[in-house]
Amino acid sequence: MLSTAVRFARRELRGGLRGFRIFLACLALGVAAIAAVGSVRAAIQAGLEREGAALLGGDAELRYTYRYATEDERAWMDANALAVSEIVDFRSLATTGEGTGADRGLTQVKAIDGLYPLIGEVVLTPDIPLADALSGNGTLPGAVMERQLSDRMALAPGDTFRLGTQDFVLTATMIDIPDANAGGFALGPTTIVLLEDLANSGLLAEGTLFESRYRLDLPDGANLDALRTEVEQTFPQGGARWSDARNGAPGIAQFVDRLGAFLVLVGLSGLAVGGVGVSAAVRAYLAGKTSTIATLKTLGATRATIFLTYFLQVGALTIVGIALGLILGGALPLLFAPLIEARLPVPAEFTIHPAPLAEAALYGLLAALVFTLWPLARTEDVRAATLFRDGGEAGGWLPRPGYIVATFAILAILIAAAATLTDALTLTLYTAAGIAGSLVILALAALAVRALARRSTTAARGRPALRAALGAIGGPRSEAISVVLSLGLGLTVLASVGQIDGNLRQAIARDLPEVAPSFFFVDIQPDQLEGFNDRLATDPAVSRVDTAPMLRGIISQINGQPARQVAGDHWVLDGDRGVTYNAAQPENTTLTEGEWWPEDYTGPPLISFAAEEGAELDLEIGDEITINILGRDITATIASFREVDFSTAGIGFILSMNPAALAGAPHTHIATVYAEQEAEAQILRDLANAYPNITGIAVRDGIARASDLLDGIAAAVSYGAAATLLTGFLVLIGAAAAGERARTTEAAILKTIGATRRRILTSFALRAALLGFAAGCVALLAGIIGGWSVTTFIMDTSYAVIWGSALPIILGGIAATLLAGLAFAWRPLAARPAQVLRARE
Repeated sequence: MLSTAVRFARRELRGGLRGFRIFLACLALGVAAIAAVGSVRAAIQAGLEREGAALLGGDAELRYTYRYATEDERAWMDANALAVSEIVDFRSLATTGEGTGADRGLTQVKAIDGLYPLIGEVVLTPDIPLADALSGNGTLPGAVMERQLSDRMALAPGDTFRLGTQDFVLTATMIDIPDANAGGFALGPTTIVLLEDLANSGLLAEGTLFESRYRLDLPDGANLDALRTEVEQTFPQGGARWSDARNGAPGIAQFVDRLGAFLVLVGLSGLAVGGVGVSAAVRAYLAGKTSTIATLKTLGATRATIFLTYFLQVGALTIVGIALGLILGGALPLLFAPLIEARLPVPAEFTIHPAPLAEAALYGLLAALVFTLWPLARTEDVRAATLFRDGGEAGGWLPRPGYIVATFAILAILIAAAATLTDALTLTLYTAAGIAGSLVILALAALAVRALARRSTTAARGRPALRAALGAIGGPRSEAISVVLSLGLGLTVLASVGQIDGNLRQAIARDLPEVAPSFFFVDIQPDQLEGFNDRLATDPAVSRVDTAPMLRGIISQINGQPARQVAGDHWVLDGDRGVTYNAAQPENTTLTEGEWWPEDYTGPPLISFAAEEGAELDLEIGDEITINILGRDITATIASFREVDFSTAGIGFILSMNPAALAGAPHTHIATVYAEQEAEAQILRDLANAYPNITGIAVRDGIARASDLLDGIAAAVSYGAAATLLTGFLVLIGAAAAGERARTTEAAILKTIGATRRRILTSFALRAALLGFAAGCVALLAGIIGGWSVTTFIMDTSYAVIWGSALPIILGGIAATLLAGLAFAWRPLAARPAQVLRARE
């Protein structure tokens, strides 16, 4: 049976690829999109691994919050490393001028020692060694800063500025520093100074929010895992955080991985769109083979032989389509590598990466099986009697139950593979549900459009072109389902992306500033708090000031077990978290469970935990949490859960403790100031002049940097959505090509009864425009639902329909169907009625 099927399949394939060009194009484009995204992600990951030590600034790094390494910790580093470089990282304000003429800019200060950088090189302009630049001019210590900051503050080499109470001379601007991305997202450009030159600045007082980093140059062959374990066991309560060259920029690596996973899922949406075209191409091909199948059955061919014959044909073409997609998806990143590298802030290693290509091939194969198995199964329903009757397509709509079960089993494997390979189970399930829901909505809408068109033909009397268009849409061989499904799903992805992007921008650029504070002030010393509040209390432009004591701590254990073993990779456990204390329950605090401690409570440490995050971590009243603060472990019991709303951009702490639990721990205060915009500059000047150590962070600056980041994300996702839309357009072309014969017959009949070419062309154009309008409207509705789902349930933010993207979606649907439909209208218009109608006899 198999040998017979192989022989039949080989003979039929000799006829060429007629009818399968769209099949190959859809499959190749879907696989190519996924392969290209995966290849770029793999290139970045390979670059990060290759340059991990340079990106980190050493073979390994130990980080401490609020403190420097102790003598014992430093002795361990010196004993195990060839060299140790110390860096202190914190935010501050760079200031020029005096009094009302002063100008200030937020900067990320990197205070270094003479060994920095252990690996790599700092590139400056003018081109001088970093050590010479930081030596100053003989009177003032030197500093270098990123051009973005020096240009904003109109600083040139030779000019002076202040950090805290210490003056510096700018000697050069930075072109590149090797560890620029090791610290993750920063609110301000970087300024580099020598650590010893900050001794008289007043910026590193006790309790100041800073992070010390110790970069280690390790001997060749050092066992990084063993050294990390030794640190954790030797200094279990030190609160040290370890990084090494295997992941030199963890924040960027995680961001690239998550964005890449999301884009792969967008690519799978495009593959689903292509699947509609693949399924349509197989159905159309098999419809043309009805007489061949009937003949084979007349000659005694079994169902299995016929199924295998066409399954092998489709399988061979699937392999060709996947191979074309892999070639295209692997070549595009190589072709555009210079452009991509120029836009990337990290190194990338562009070459052929087998893993993403294998992943794309797997998706392509499973998708092809899902969309072709059903139409292939219907070959079994073609009867031998069809050979003697003009039966057209035979068989019912549903194949045998075994094929239905197999189709859903393959679909489950596809979803499981996507969830496993992207490591994004929730997002994968949402994507799968969104695609399935969109297909259902679009299919129902297509059926509704056909029914509505049939009923509207009588209302179109007196308008022959419109009536012919409605009749064609509502007819039994209507293109409505294929057009609405293919174009609609592509437009749905684009509409969803537009809604999600618009809502994120709305939340950042419009909603947040209406309720957000003007400034965050950090590093307010306890003895400065009264004067700080007095200045703001007398300002009529200030509507509200909130202050809170703040420390930073790392949640290391939950109920005596390592926190990550208990709660996984939750963001609360990722790095250090802000910790505050309150004797009495704050007025604006709502408890959801438990009770607040008495104001004079001095017993064992207690915690009030954020309710939403506590639920995500499966915490309960009475659970014990160990927090490392300034190198000391504090184990406290959860006494209550409370609502914490971070969306207001005000002060919000995951952890609030009773004051006695933190007695004696050096700390500072933070404050949020709500003021009228025109008064913000004066407030910043007065407070910075009175308290040079205090850092004021303008919320609008943070919003601008977040918006810049969002621009890049939106562009990347839009490219993925555009590939999906292109696939949908290819499916439209396939549907238009498949319907060309029917339109030729229709045009011949219309000409016979007196219709002009202009009227027939108008009918074809109206048909395409109406179907495109319907597809656009349904896609917009599905996109709004999809955007609402992602925004509400995944991003956990408010949602509003972005109507600005609605008109382009609908117009795009009309334009696409018009282009595809009219491209295949000229030959039917040119055909002679006599030739066409005689051929039908």
